[in-house]
Amino acid sequence: MSAPKEPAVVHFTRDISPEGLLRAYRALGRPLEGRRVAVKISTGEAGNPHYLRPELIGPLVRAVGGDIVECNTAYEGSRMETPAHRRTIAEHGFDAVARVVILDEEGEVEIPCPPGSRHLRKDLVGAAFADYDGFVILNHFKGHMMGGFGGALKNLSIGVASGAGKARIHSGGRTDDTSRVWDSLPPQEVFIESMAEAAGAVVRYMGDRAVYVSVMNNLSIDCDCDPNPHPPELPDIGILSSLDPVALDAACVALVYAADPAKGAALRKRMETLLGPRILDHAEALGIGQKAFRLVSLDGGEPPSTERRG
Repeated sequence: MSAPKEPAVVHFTRDISPEGLLRAYRALGRPLEGRRVAVKISTGEAGNPHYLRPELIGPLVRAVGGDIVECNTAYEGSRMETPAHRRTIAEHGFDAVARVVILDEEGEVEIPCPPGSRHLRKDLVGAAFADYDGFVILNHFKGHMMGGFGGALKNLSIGVASGAGKARIHSGGRTDDTSRVWDSLPPQEVFIESMAEAAGAVVRYMGDRAVYVSVMNNLSIDCDCDPNPHPPELPDIGILSSLDPVALDAACVALVYAADPAKGAALRKRMETLLGPRILDHAEALGIGQKAFRLVSLDGGEPPSTERRG
């Protein structure tokens, strides 16, 4: 009988600042400097105030010499088509930080999903993703109106997928047509598992060339893709980083459940109602990573408790 795996290390700091973000990245011991680095973020829908601000992420982007990368959306809004998306990127100040590449601006490519995938055979990602050999998957952890929560796994799946790829994930493989996807939605568990499968395709493609960092601030029940998000009720928590995206999301979820039960009630309800934590189970079953984690404080002393409250 094989020995159980050690929990994945997840670093934590309460310091939500450019310095804290750099510390969380450097704690991972996987320097990406010298590579062609993609820093994958959400640029945020026009009208949304909760996306990761350029002044917060800028020093990290410059430290790795990276491009900020993003994909177009599958829904009508300020980021569905490249020209409007470019305007939103400029309005949100990302052009002042680094070059911004829309990965699917000039096409898309398919990459295989992991063995054991139930719904997707291949993931459809922006073609320019193949131009990079180092990856910072930089996530704003928060709620999501369809996925329950959005963190590293959502950024790897929906975030890296082209518009057609997003349609494929949302429909559980039924269609790549963004004009038909909202009429082809599968049961919720199929969508959640399809996100895990698409994330697995990207994780397998990147291999050991990636790091994962999540910022737990502006903890609305709604995603950065919502132009009118609900105001955050849960106070900011901190910055987490790991080499394991499943453990990173699991730690973020655990910290929500360990937070003030009253202030975190809406976010917990959003996650549970939409089966959000199911993505962790399916991702682990696919071999993308593991849910077991060990939180290590970068601030000195003990890390925050992840014991569930309420």
